[in-house]
Amino acid sequence: MNLRDLEYFAAVAELGHFRRAAERCFVSQPTLSGQLKKLEEELGVSLFERSRAGARLTAAGESLLPHARGILEQGRRLEEAARALKDPRSGPLQLGVIPTLAPYLMPKVVPYTRKLHPKLELYLAEMQTRDLLKALGDGRLEAAFMALPIDGGGLEYETVFTEAFFLAVPAGHPLARKAALVSADLEGETLYLLEEGHCLKDQALEVCSAAGAHEHPHFRATSLETLRQMIGTGNGMTLMPRLAAESPLSPAAAIRYLPFRNPAPHRDIALAWRKTAPRAAFLRSWARAVAGHLSDTLS
Repeated sequence: MNLRDLEYFAAVAELGHFRRAAERCFVSQPTLSGQLKKLEEELGVSLFERSRAGARLTAAGESLLPHARGILEQGRRLEEAARALKDPRSGPLQLGVIPTLAPYLMPKVVPYTRKLHPKLELYLAEMQTRDLLKALGDGRLEAAFMALPIDGGGLEYETVFTEAFFLAVPAGHPLARKAALVSADLEGETLYLLEEGHCLKDQALEVCSAAGAHEHPHFRATSLETLRQMIGTGNGMTLMPRLAAESPLSPAAAIRYLPFRNPAPHRDIALAWRKTAPRAAFLRSWARAVAGHLSDTLS
């Protein structure tokens, strides 16, 4: 038995498919299947029910999977601890980012971090908040940028910046003539929002509820870029975070981004990590350095 076999076990259990698990683990399907067969022989139990549709855990597989994941987590933490003892500013750092932030924040953070810590290798994973929290908890990610509040036990975080919301409207919309808005301007309006699972949707719904606005009942976007293109073609309105509103991707001629007067709706972005992470002290110092860098670039 070795850690690689346990990685194959966990991957098939999660994906329910040998081919997809092999692709994730960067091995051929025969190699993965053969190693899992050897693991089953060594353990003396069948871990999966195999069929053309995929693979399903047996009762024995269900029982043993938490043990396998625990061993893998301990292996990852051993590697992290050794790397942190050597030099916390070097080596790979598995970093997660929420989708409504990644395309706009990371082009600012990655070049700055490369200059600040040239031996640090950032590996980025874009996930919704619930998946980031799970990946942080099981050790697949070392840190993650996400919006507060963070509902995850065993985590620490450092607030990095506060991001204001703008109202994005078609250039010909009556509100487009205003220099700035108050919440009452949204009363009775209908906004296009993201699909379920995005923390930004929950924040936008809070703004809508407070202002007397409503969510469009028949539209759910998968990304901010989908919302942007809808508004750019003259359809509806939406709330757009500042970094997305200022993105070069924005069709500025077709959309007006209207600020709110104080108190303006906003979200707080933080870097989170496990309290027990070997590089916890470094992650906090890096978060503070990024916060200082962004305060200069976003002012």
